[in-house]
Amino acid sequence: MKQTILAISGKPGLYKLVTRAKNSLIVEALDGTHKRMPAFATDRITSLADIAMFTETEDVPLMKVLASMRDLEGGKKSSVDFRKAGADELHEYFTKVLPNWDQERVQNSHIKKLIQWYDILIGAGITDFEEEMAPTEGDNIDDRKEETEDKA
Repeated sequence: MKQTILAISGKPGLYKLVTRAKNSLIVEALDGTHKRMPAFATDRITSLADIAMFTETEDVPLMKVLASMRDLEGGKKSSVDFRKAGADELHEYFTKVLPNWDQERVQNSHIKKLIQWYDILIGAGITDFEEEMAPTEGDNIDDRKEETEDKA
């Protein structure tokens, strides 16, 4: 089952797209609360499937980076505490995940956010990043549902 996982600027955590309302998206928090709320056009909303990480050669989709983290961690939460880790520890860990990452353009805050997002996804039971997470294609969530149903 494909789903759209979103990051909303100014709001902590990650959200699953549930449906569209008249002037907003209805999203559900991926934390333990499963709280639903509207996300409006004025919010900066980004699908995780639309994000890539900088490398020395070409950008790598975030889904592949998350899958690499899953493989490194054996499907468990990250072994690095992003809140307490220093720059050297973050760089060493991220080099194991993505060996040719661009050390000039990828900031420590990016690595911390990636680890935080990974832990949220694992905690929510999402581990098959390549299959479960859909990019934001089409103007309407219903269009994506029809495409998914046609492929199934």
